[in-house]
Amino acid sequence: MNPSLQPLVFNEHGRCRVCFTCVRECPVKAIRIFNGQAQVMSDRCIGCGNCVKVCSQSAKKYRDNRKDALELLESGEKVVAMVAPSFPAEFAEIDDYRKVVAMIRQLGFYKVVEVAFGADLVSKEYKKLLSKPDDGYITSDCPAVVNYIQLFHPELVRYLAPIASPMLATARVVRKKYGPEVKTVFIGPCIAKKTETEEVDAVLTFRELRSIFWERGIFGCLVQSTDFDPPNSGKGSIFPVSRGLLHNVNHTDDIADGDFIVAEGKTNFRDAIREFENGNLGSQHLELLCCEGCIMGAGMTGKGKRYSRRTNIKKYVKEKLGKLDEARWKNEMTDFEELDLSRGFKPAGVEMSRPDPDAIERILREMGKLQPQDHLNCGACGYDTCEEHAYAIYLGLAETEMCLPYTIATLHNNISELNETNERLANAKNALRQSEKLASMGQLSAGIAHELNNPLGVITMYSNILLDETEPDNPLRRDLELIVEQSDRCKSIVSGLLNFARKNQVNLTRTDLNAFIQRSLKSVIVPPGIDLKVNSQLGDPTVMIDQEQMMQVLTNLERNAIEAMPDGGALSIDLEGDEREIHIRIADTGTGISDENKEKLFTPFFTTKEPGKGTGLGLPLVYGIVKMHRGGISVQSNTNPEKGPTGTEFLISLPRNDF
Repeated sequence: MNPSLQPLVFNEHGRCRVCFTCVRECPVKAIRIFNGQAQVMSDRCIGCGNCVKVCSQSAKKYRDNRKDALELLESGEKVVAMVAPSFPAEFAEIDDYRKVVAMIRQLGFYKVVEVAFGADLVSKEYKKLLSKPDDGYITSDCPAVVNYIQLFHPELVRYLAPIASPMLATARVVRKKYGPEVKTVFIGPCIAKKTETEEVDAVLTFRELRSIFWERGIFGCLVQSTDFDPPNSGKGSIFPVSRGLLHNVNHTDDIADGDFIVAEGKTNFRDAIREFENGNLGSQHLELLCCEGCIMGAGMTGKGKRYSRRTNIKKYVKEKLGKLDEARWKNEMTDFEELDLSRGFKPAGVEMSRPDPDAIERILREMGKLQPQDHLNCGACGYDTCEEHAYAIYLGLAETEMCLPYTIATLHNNISELNETNERLANAKNALRQSEKLASMGQLSAGIAHELNNPLGVITMYSNILLDETEPDNPLRRDLELIVEQSDRCKSIVSGLLNFARKNQVNLTRTDLNAFIQRSLKSVIVPPGIDLKVNSQLGDPTVMIDQEQMMQVLTNLERNAIEAMPDGGALSIDLEGDEREIHIRIADTGTGISDENKEKLFTPFFTTKEPGKGTGLGLPLVYGIVKMHRGGISVQSNTNPEKGPTGTEFLISLPRNDF
């Protein structure tokens, strides 16, 4: 068979969803996760086809030989179809196996023979081999097992039975019987057969055969039944099921007196080989199948049930043996008893990097495997143990994200970080929105204050002159006193507007913040019933601030806190920070601020105080001064006792050093 440039098993790019099912099912971990796709590594692949069977996305494909087979049929050469004995399990819907033969023949094959005859010959060779005293043999009829031993246990190659597989034996029978020039096409359930030998010209799986039938409109109901061409088989038809070889060679795997161990499936056959290699099995022989019988090969169609398929094989064999012309069969066996059925094997070990313990330990730590109890060995990544996964990462075959517990923990951390980032972003947006609003209002306030300042000065001056010239008993004096009082109030408002709108630089001086806080508290009247607490966690209390302006900030906030506790309470000031920034936290246990008023706190002229008792410029002034210091200010407040303690907390953040 001419080797194709296409790998035996390959990945259909873009279809993989990285579920790691193929990694879990691959007995040799010949799957590499790279750029979000599971890729088959041809140099490690043994051709079992497990990844093809389990991939729900059809992302794994095997080499398609339909074109090769059809070209042979159209070449004018004599082409013989060699049908594997598992065909009754594939075509269970066809009640007469001879119709299947006729359908294959209709494709243009010169002869259609059954590989079960080759299995009969192979069984005879095994009888001869096993009759000799030896250390034990490993059966060589499963090409995936042979590939596994050659690649991963090359030191065991000498234990492989030097006997041709039924397919290879049948190809030699066909050329002896029908001429050396005939071409052969094997049809069966195994994709590993596609690379087993060059003595067979093409290999089709049953799945490929069905697609050709469909394309050519060949159906069982439209053909006349025909039987296989000679030579006809005997018990070799039972070869594709578990213990099929044992049935043919009259050996047993009985635990009491058997000399055979039968192992099938991706895990069991590897375990048996390891124990054989370690010398734990004595002189026992191994009958190994990578699949759970050939009837479960990757080249079978659909997801048929194992025992239903086995029943179909049993039914077919029983019917066949009931009609067997034993004398003719024995004569045909005699005709080929001199046929060379030998086969040789060569080691082809895969080069593997020796694991670096320190590197493996580092990888495990990166995945949060800090202690032995952190090694969950859950298998979600596709590897049996956490250490195997780490080794695969070391070799570049896997990624840390394949560890489900690690990925979930990382996801939770990312969600928490994302929530914090979103919160900071929302705060930044609110601050920006507030800054833009205050900037526009500052410009408006500056214009209004400038225009009002001159006429207000005239009113203030002349009202004071008139008040000074009016006698104390004059009835107009009371009115003039009211005019002077309200003009002074207007002057205060205009002054506040100018302070809010001013853009002058702050005058920074080095200040001991602990002492500065105590001085600010002496500037406000603290009524009885208010408990003052100052808690400083500052190792270095020095900070660069404009003392005059920052005193306005602190006294404004302290005065507001006291006014929010008419029935008494606690006013606490906490200082903390690091080498870059200082935080001043001013908290009270007062009435709190409602949610609808929080967004308006720093808006000029907004106040919750009674008319005449507040201008609504205090907090905007605080905000402006803090921003001129390149700091930040935030507020938290609760007015609902059911949600916890009431009160308000202002947090001021200031850079420690000069900017």
